[in-house]
Amino acid sequence: TNEECTPYTINYALDTIAQARVAGKAVTANGGKSWYFLVADYAFGHSLEKDTTEVIKANGGTVSGSARHPLSASDFSSFLIQAQSSKAQVLGLANAGSDLHNAVKAANEFGINKKMRMTAMMLFVSDTHTMGLNATQGLYLSEAWYWDLNAETRAWSKRFFEKTKRMPTVLQAGAYSATMTYLKAVKATGTDNSDKVMAQLKTAKINDFFARNGYIRPDGRMVHDYYLMQVKTPAESKYPWDYYKLVQTVPGEEAFNTKAETKCALWK
Repeated sequence: TNEECTPYTINYALDTIAQARVAGKAVTANGGKSWYFLVADYAFGHSLEKDTTEVIKANGGTVSGSARHPLSASDFSSFLIQAQSSKAQVLGLANAGSDLHNAVKAANEFGINKKMRMTAMMLFVSDTHTMGLNATQGLYLSEAWYWDLNAETRAWSKRFFEKTKRMPTVLQAGAYSATMTYLKAVKATGTDNSDKVMAQLKTAKINDFFARNGYIRPDGRMVHDYYLMQVKTPAESKYPWDYYKLVQTVPGEEAFNTKAETKCALWK
């Protein structure tokens, strides 16, 4: 949805800009003014660090530094010692998957989770399930969707769970919603002609279990609400997969990049 946008592509569920902005802005606004980053040393991690840093500084916060680790790192001790020495209030985790798991585990061993606000830029509910609440409790995170948000999300997630025995992440929910939204556009236009279907997609509101009053911009970004979540403590969790509490709902217009920022020639 930036310089590589086309008339026929849609970015539906999430992107690194929104993941970074939602957590960065909300945590900074709520007292987490000084940050230190633990960054996966490749384009994904660099992007999360850059986008989060921009929103932190725009909201009066500071970044004291960062430690970059290789992909699939097994030992995070040296990186976390640097983070601890920074005296920052917030540890921003600009990584994902096994790197995130190992970083969170090591941070617990060092007691950093008790001294700094740990904020994950890309944490899925499946990650939380794997690591457990003892390891992840208190973590802040950006979420584009959560299975337990409301009656609609719970009803769809129950159907998903019956087939998979796992609760869905935003990736599965977004893929299902995008597919159904496309098929509705095909039905409404009576054709699968790309130009006609895309025109329909960019005029219709998206209201389903995934998005409320969502819409697709000329650059192909589907705009919808985002959420700042915090991982519950084991005592707060009342049933299986009851992992997050909602801290703040962020309107999509604030979460995603703006027309002034876009590099997409279709939205100028």
